[in-house]
Amino acid sequence: MKDIILLLLEWLSNLGYAGIALGLMIEVIPSEIVLGYGGYLILLGKINFFGAFLAGVFGGTLAQLFLYWIGFYGGRPFLEKYGKYLLINKHHLDIAEKWFNRYGGGVVFGARFIPVVRHAISIPAGIAKMSVWKFTLYTVAAIIPWTIFFLYLGTKLGSNWATIKEVARPYLIPLICVIILLGMVYFLAKKRKKSKFEKIKG
Repeated sequence: MKDIILLLLEWLSNLGYAGIALGLMIEVIPSEIVLGYGGYLILLGKINFFGAFLAGVFGGTLAQLFLYWIGFYGGRPFLEKYGKYLLINKHHLDIAEKWFNRYGGGVVFGARFIPVVRHAISIPAGIAKMSVWKFTLYTVAAIIPWTIFFLYLGTKLGSNWATIKEVARPYLIPLICVIILLGMVYFLAKKRKKSKFEKIKG
C-alpha cells in the first residue's frame, strides 16, 4: 500500500501545483500526506510555498463542496448505497449527522480538525440544505491553517515526510481539545441566546 501511495504521489508531483489540488480533491491519499509531500517538494525547490498553499486550499475546498452537493442532491439513501466508494462509511456518517444536528452549521469548521468526521461533516451540511456560502466560508477558514501547518511541517521533515501523521499528532491533540472546548462554548451560547429569545417572544 505504501508503494502505491508513493507512486501516486510521484505522479501527482509531476503535475506541480495541479497535482496537490488533484490529490486533495480525489482524497485517495490522506490530506496530511499530500500536503506533507508538497512541503518536501517546496524544500527541493520544485514548487513554492504560496503556490502550494493556494493549490491546497483550492483542492481541499472543492473536495468538500463535492461532498456537500452529494448530500444536497443525493441525500442519506444515496450515501448509504454509494458512500463506500467515497471512503465514507455509515459509522462516520452517523457521527457527522449527529454532530451537525446537535451543534448546527458552526460544527463544519471545528470538525475539519477531527479525523473521524473531518470529511463526512460536509454531507449532513448538504442534506440540511445549509447555505453554500456559509458552508464554504467555514470550510475555507478551517482548510487555511490545516494547509499551512502540514506544508510547513513537510518542509521541516524533508525526506522523512512520510512520518508526518505521527509527528503532527502531539500538536493536533491539544488543538482538537481546544476546538471541542470552543465548540461547546459556542453551542451553550447559542442555546442560551435561543432560550432568551423564546422568553422574550413568549
